[in-house]
Amino acid sequence: MATKVSPSLLAADFLNLGKEIEMINTSEADWLHLDIMDGMFVPNISFGFSVLEALPKVLQKPMDVHFMIMHPEDYIERTARLGAMSMNVHVEACGEKTAEVLEKITAAGMKAAVTVSPDTPIEAVRPYLNKVHMVLIMGVHPGFGGQKFIPATLDRVRELKNIIEETGENVLIQVDGGVDSVTAPELVAAGCDVLVSGSYVFKANDPYATIRQLRSL
Repeated sequence: MATKVSPSLLAADFLNLGKEIEMINTSEADWLHLDIMDGMFVPNISFGFSVLEALPKVLQKPMDVHFMIMHPEDYIERTARLGAMSMNVHVEACGEKTAEVLEKITAAGMKAAVTVSPDTPIEAVRPYLNKVHMVLIMGVHPGFGGQKFIPATLDRVRELKNIIEETGENVLIQVDGGVDSVTAPELVAAGCDVLVSGSYVFKANDPYATIRQLRSL
């Protein structure tokens, strides 16, 4: 199976968003990764529903929506109405409500996914593997694009791969943060199925070739 690539809109040129979306549409990108930040769960604010609601009019790729916010459950129905393929929530933000939130996402017609931040043990997602199609491991501390990759992420991917195999669940492993020409092959070798890449794709001289190269890993 080819590695899936989900370029992160966070790194796009927002003054030329239409052009950036056209690049995604005509590229080999599998999905478009959308990071929603609220300034509370993470120390930054990105974009919100005004951008999300405009996208389906022009975007031809599935929306891979990643909520880095407190109370993501408040936005499940609204996200589903946009036709998002996947809604991803942080285990740290949902806490004891994680299972319930994931079930509501699935009931709303989307694929449920869960994210684990660098300081949270991988074991924290084990109870939810039967409720998700994907686990996202952050390769940087959530909140800002363009950060340096945390090397321990590779061991975390291997650990999660082992847990998934142990449980027999069919779950994709996605990594977001610091994905580039050096880290991407290492991540795929460790067991990563889906690469989220922001700056490396959108700031590339040839984004098409960069996406193709990531997919070929």
